[in-house]
Amino acid sequence: MTGRLQGKSALITGSARGIGRAFAEAYVREGATVAIADIDLDRATRTAEEIGPAAYAVRLDVTDQASIDAAVKAVEDRAGGLDILVNNAALFDLAPIVEISRESFDRLLSINVAGTLFMLQAAAKSMIARGKGGKIINMASQAGRRGEALVAVYCATKAAVISLTQSAGLDLIKHGINVNAIAPGVVDGEHWDGVDALFAKYENRSRGEKKKLVGEAVPFGRMGRAEDLTGMAVFLATPEADYIVAQTYNVDGGNWMS
Repeated sequence: MTGRLQGKSALITGSARGIGRAFAEAYVREGATVAIADIDLDRATRTAEEIGPAAYAVRLDVTDQASIDAAVKAVEDRAGGLDILVNNAALFDLAPIVEISRESFDRLLSINVAGTLFMLQAAAKSMIARGKGGKIINMASQAGRRGEALVAVYCATKAAVISLTQSAGLDLIKHGINVNAIAPGVVDGEHWDGVDALFAKYENRSRGEKKKLVGEAVPFGRMGRAEDLTGMAVFLATPEADYIVAQTYNVDGGNWMS
């Protein structure tokens, strides 16, 4: 049976691990070739080797324009063009308002917002030049839907991703490029272990307590897993989503309704 992404070429940022890796595995199962684009080239290489010959590693630093351009060029050279971009690379931090550092603010904005925008821009330029349209999927978050007392900067960056998705979606659809986003809720994994540690520090909790509480609070009854997001990631990359423009879809077990 032919996969829904047969013959398509994808680049997924931050895909050496976690959600990005789960997306890469799902895309390969659906017939796509996938660039595992990550700042950690060694881990990206191992991930690509584990996924199989349809995956290949590309070093990418989304804070460096030359690196962004080189990654897109690598996909063009390897696959003949770029059909799908998933803007997954992101960084998390938290602190009370009075303790937010300018360094943390600048770093999160550089990766989560500027990185998303300029990666999207480079992909769009490539897609427009090729003339075959494309799909761009940004990773937002339920944190972009509302503020959180300790998570001001991260929430602001993900709200910006939702806004950028709307603006880019409206601008690029005339080129046949669909820009949409996914807003996960709390997703278990290596990332959340670090988040839990930060909450433990600022809320005077024991390690693992915050993670347990947020999982129990999800209407579905548990934290999400990376695999819970792959269905939406595949769908938005297929022709089935051609008439969907500038939307952000919640995949969060019922945490947020919009």
